[in-house]
Parts: sequence; structure tokens; C-alpha cells
Amino acid sequence: MRYDIDGVMLQALLPALTAAEDAVARLDERVLRSPVGEGFAERSHFFDAAGALWVAGELVHVEDLVLHDAHMDNRAPSHELTIAHSVLRARRRIWTGEPSWALGAPGLAALTATLGEGEGDAREAKRPEAPAEADEEGEEEDGPLAAEMAEIDAILARSQKLIDIHTGKAPASEQVAAAPARRNEDPLGLLGDDEWDEEQRLAEWRSVLPLADSLPPVLGAVILFEAWERIEPLRRQHWLGGLLIAGHLRARGKVASHLFSFYGGLKLVRHERRRARDRATRLQAFLEAMHLGATAGLKELDRLTLARTQMELRFRGRRSNSSLPELADFILSRPMVSAAMIARHLRITPRGALNLVNEIGIREITGRGRYRAWGII
Repeated sequence: MRYDIDGVMLQALLPALTAAEDAVARLDERVLRSPVGEGFAERSHFFDAAGALWVAGELVHVEDLVLHDAHMDNRAPSHELTIAHSVLRARRRIWTGEPSWALGAPGLAALTATLGEGEGDAREAKRPEAPAEADEEGEEEDGPLAAEMAEIDAILARSQKLIDIHTGKAPASEQVAAAPARRNEDPLGLLGDDEWDEEQRLAEWRSVLPLADSLPPVLGAVILFEAWERIEPLRRQHWLGGLLIAGHLRARGKVASHLFSFYGGLKLVRHERRRARDRATRLQAFLEAMHLGATAGLKELDRLTLARTQMELRFRGRRSNSSLPELADFILSRPMVSAAMIARHLRITPRGALNLVNEIGIREITGRGRYRAWGII
């Protein structure tokens, strides 16, 4: 499939392209010069992660994502929340890396393996080795969780054996013995689809990068995202496409102050336009998502600036070692905060956290008497 832009299509895209380029540049300049720029950049990670799941058809509350990121879940995390947290960690990994890191071979390898399943699986795969070393030294594990840990080790061993069978790393005898069971348990062929080569598809998508680099940054970003939607390099990490084009904007120098929240704008575009058969309609929808995302970012920046001004009036004239300025920065960096989160961040007691919240005067958003949370709306 060709991904270049002819003159007729470019002329049709020019109005939307101009609006998107202008809005993205204005947002970047304002965030760069704003005193709440760092907080805005951190908050955008949460909203974009929730937006990525929204585009995929799943609902994840930003409040649950904040609590899950702080390891303060009030219930067992759902599968969708776990995926949203993977998006959040991937955005932070891209933001903390070099501007061109995400689109390079090392960056893609880390994002597709380390942040997908490799990071967790690598740690889990090392756990069964510890009991083996202890057995060699003649030590026994007779702790209260010894039986549970042994059961976990057995599950991990069986899982690794199945992975080796499906990837062809197991001995031939085990593969032959597992073949009938695999056909019965996986009639759709989802575990062993030889026709779906993710490495080849990812290489095909990377071949579009030279074309994107020759175009204006925003237009090149939507070309990359449209190619990602058509090629579908990764089945379980399809959300990575929106993060990579944000990295492309950063690598091109179009957005240097933060990692652009593309999914935050894409969820505001109707599904019929995002998935239209006509390519020009899809590209216009993606450009409109850029414009809407930047416009929403400008409004969010205005809210944060106003909130910081109001909080500064509260702690103006306080002593130099007051915790209120640090609390204000923490509040601006999260969509919501709880007393436990404030206490851990400022290293104070929960009672002291409640006193500081009352002094700084932010809005309580839960409407409850217990397990309350505060945020900027």
C-alpha cells in the first residue's frame, strides 16, 4: 500500500493541516513558558492513557488509574486498567528518553518487549531459579508462604513450557505430543499464527518513516498513524501507535515541552470518521484529532494556571520551609490526590496531609466523608 500524498489530496488536507500545525505549536510554546508546564506534562500521561483505552472501546476511569499507579487500589485491578497502566508507563519511558529514541530500533525493541510483557515476564521467569539455587546449597524454605510460592513456581514452569511449545523452542517430542491438544484448545490459531509476523509488519511500518520525515511534522505524524492502523504491527499493543507519533513530533522538534496527547483528541472524533474507508477522510479525522487535542490542552493549561494562582495566594508569606508549595506542585501533576498519596509524597502523617489540604483550599471531588480525594476540575 502506498502512503505518499498527491497534490489533490494535499490541497484537500491543507485547511485541517494548517489548523492542527498552528494549535500544536501554540500549545507547545505556552507549556514551555508556563509555570505549570511540568504538572501539565505529567497529567497528560494519565489522560492520554485513559484516552487510548477509550479509542479501543474500553472505559477506564482516570481516578482508578491514578490510584493504581500509586499502588493504592481500592479493588483488584481490571484487565483494562492494567493495559492503561502499561500505556502510562510507556509514555513515561518515551518522555524520559532521548527525542529520537522511541522510533529507533532500540526504542521499539524496548517498548514492544520490555513494556509489553517482557518486563514483567523477565522478572517472573527469574523467580523459579531462586529455589533451585537454594536446593543446591542444601537450604530449605519452610516459610509461611512456601506452599503458595511452590504453586506459583509450578504455574510459571507450565506456562514457560507452553510458550516453548508454541514458539518451537521445545524438543520435537514435546511439540508432537502437544500438537493435538493445541489444535483442540486453539481452533482459531491465535497462538501459532505464522502468517502474522509482527517483526515484518513493524519493519514495514518503519519503512514509512523516511516519507514522514520529508513532510511537515504534523502531516508526517498522521501519515505514520494511518500506516499503523492499516498495517497493524502489534496485536496486543495496538495502542503504541499513538505514542510513537507523539515521539515523532518530539523528535522533529514540533513539540518539545511535553509528550503530545494524541489519544486525548482522537477520542473526540467520531468513530465513523476515524475508521472511514476513504483515506482522505481518515487523514482529515486524524488532523482534526491533533487540533482538538491541542485545543483541549490549552484549556487544561488555563485551568491549571488559574488553580496555581489561587493556591499561591494561600501560601504567600509563609515560612520558607512550608510544605504548601510542594503540595501545590504535586496536586498540579495528578488528576486527583488522596490524603494517603499526599502523606507519602511529602513524608508526613495522614492527619498532617488533611491539614495541608484544608489550608491550600482545593476542591474535594468525591463528596464523601471518608476515603476522600481532591483535584482540579
